[in-house]
Amino acid sequence: MAHIAIRTDLSPMTTREIDRGAGSRKGRRPTARPRWESVLLIGLMVASIVLIMLTLVTGIQRAHADSVAYLIEVTVRPGYNFANADDALAYGNQLCDKVSAGRRYADLIGDVKADRQTDDEFQASYLIDKAVNELCPAEIWQLRQSAAHYRPAPG
Repeated sequence: MAHIAIRTDLSPMTTREIDRGAGSRKGRRPTARPRWESVLLIGLMVASIVLIMLTLVTGIQRAHADSVAYLIEVTVRPGYNFANADDALAYGNQLCDKVSAGRRYADLIGDVKADRQTDDEFQASYLIDKAVNELCPAEIWQLRQSAAHYRPAPG
């Protein structure tokens, strides 16, 4: 069993000391930090902000090209008649170059229809979509802006 002893060296607190909050920091003025401590604190805060900014800037995953997915999508699908995978990939990269150069969506559709010798609107838009989504995903926004008010020609 624990040994219980009465400590006689403790001074009793008066009611006034209890009301005043004796022993707490409530009534005391805060002491100023030493200069080195303030400099260290500011340095740590600046370093933290810099590290957070670097993490945000470099840590964000960049969209990357997926040529295998593009090739599967356009070589398995009938109608494009590419000579080989290199031809299909080169054509997709040309489409990406045109989108990044700011070419209008209607012009892209016309180019694909002429190059692939088709009148199929869906087939042309599918090829453009696959090229941009898989080979140059950074250009998706540019393509969307260009295609925003596009309407296919009737007929």
